[in-house]
Amino acid sequence: MTITEVPQSAAPTPPVSHPPIAASDAPGMVSGAARGVSRPDKRKTIKPTRDRLMTALSLVAAIGGTLVGVIGFAMSYSTLAKVALSWGFGKELAPWFPVGVDASIIAFLALDLYLIRKSTPWPLLRVAAHAMTGATIWFNASSQGQISADPVKAASHGIMPVLFVIGVEAARRLIIQKARLEAGTATDRIPLHRWVLSPIATPRFYRRMRLHNISSYPEMIRRQQDLIGYEQWLKRKYDGDLSKATEDERLPMKMAAYGYTVTEALEMPEQQERDAEARAEEAERRRLDAETRQELARKKAEADRLEADGQLEAVRARVEGETGQARAHARARISAAERAAELEEAALETAVIAEARAREAEAERREAQERQAKAAADLRAAELEREAAENRRLAAESDRGAAAEAQAIETAEIAEARQRAAEADRAAAETERAAAETRRRAAEADRLTAQENERKATADANVQVARKREAETEYAAAEARLAAAEVERRAVEIEDAAKLSPRERAVRKVARMLLAAGGDADQVLLADIQRETAVSSTDTASKYRQEAAELLAGGYRP
Repeated sequence: MTITEVPQSAAPTPPVSHPPIAASDAPGMVSGAARGVSRPDKRKTIKPTRDRLMTALSLVAAIGGTLVGVIGFAMSYSTLAKVALSWGFGKELAPWFPVGVDASIIAFLALDLYLIRKSTPWPLLRVAAHAMTGATIWFNASSQGQISADPVKAASHGIMPVLFVIGVEAARRLIIQKARLEAGTATDRIPLHRWVLSPIATPRFYRRMRLHNISSYPEMIRRQQDLIGYEQWLKRKYDGDLSKATEDERLPMKMAAYGYTVTEALEMPEQQERDAEARAEEAERRRLDAETRQELARKKAEADRLEADGQLEAVRARVEGETGQARAHARARISAAERAAELEEAALETAVIAEARAREAEAERREAQERQAKAAADLRAAELEREAAENRRLAAESDRGAAAEAQAIETAEIAEARQRAAEADRAAAETERAAAETRRRAAEADRLTAQENERKATADANVQVARKREAETEYAAAEARLAAAEVERRAVEIEDAAKLSPRERAVRKVARMLLAAGGDADQVLLADIQRETAVSSTDTASKYRQEAAELLAGGYRP
């Protein structure tokens, strides 16, 4: 705040104020006081000689103050260093005793100035500096014995520390005043002659300056002159009876104690009316804004309600369509399951027929084995007959040898008859041997035929067994498909009851496919998922499979 600013409690106005003519028709010159008294004198321009003089004074003060301070510190140091030895300080610490005492004064005052510049003053620092100043004066004065014994000698030792402290205090005051001027907190002092010439009114004058932060003494004089002039004008207007004046006209006398000028006090009612009107306008504006917001909120709520109704109808239609579609799918699946069951029954009957055919093939195979055994027996009989014929042929040859031996004795006729009989026996043996060979070949052919029939019967039996197993497999698959259809039907009913979205239905359908595949997601192809869920994108099918796996991991079981 600058020295010409008005108090913060007053309304903002220019620093120079006069009673307005429009407010109470008061004349411009109220008390005929000279303008030079009511306004501060205009500062004169500083001449260059003045600048040189101030510079010279500053140099003299700086050099002289520094010289006095150095001399005072040196004398104090010499005195206290010597007396410290007599006071019990050691030779090492005695030279540091005066440094600690005198340097503490400078340190405390410097720290006090630093805190003042940082707007955090601490008065204890200045008190401590003054206490140390008193201590160093006392130590120097008493260093030569009792002060009362030789006051002059004591004063000669104590005067130099006093001069040193006076120089430091002068520098402190200069720095503080400069800081106040820079911060705009410098306050004019009331002259001493005013306290002497007006001892009763001056304390009230001083109180108003300090309470309302009026830093300029001439400005405070001008305010007081304006108030006295305005009061005199009111007395002339109402013949000395101020009770006839209105409340607004008496405001400057009432508000002067609170730091208001005459102009500010007279403008207060008008300003308050303007403020009241502004507050009323602001309240009306807020009310209209509130009504507008309420209307907008009501219309928005109505629009949201209509939109929600539309969305509800759309969702209802979509759900009904999906429900109907799901029911149709369920009916189709149930029909397919029933058809599959019929096909399974037919397959079961086919399996029974195949089993009967397998039994017939088994009987034929056994019959072929019996025929094969019979052919083997015939073959063995033919072999025996062939051996018997061979024995007879050998006997005939023996007979021919005997006949040759007896040929000399027998007659030619008998020999010829025997020869013819032997030839007949040989021919009969050859015939029997040929018949036996023929029977053997027939038996071998029967055996081969029996083996072929047995192979055919075994093949037929294997075919019937394979057909039976295929029928059993188809029957088991039909039962599995029937169970799956039943599960699918129950799942569709549950999904219809839960009113799931088409995507959720598709994911659950894929989850059931994963369950049917043993829970391994890699076993279910994306093409199967696309076919079952009627989607064309492999990416969508992959997402369905992933979500189905996560659903199964979360504990879903149809």
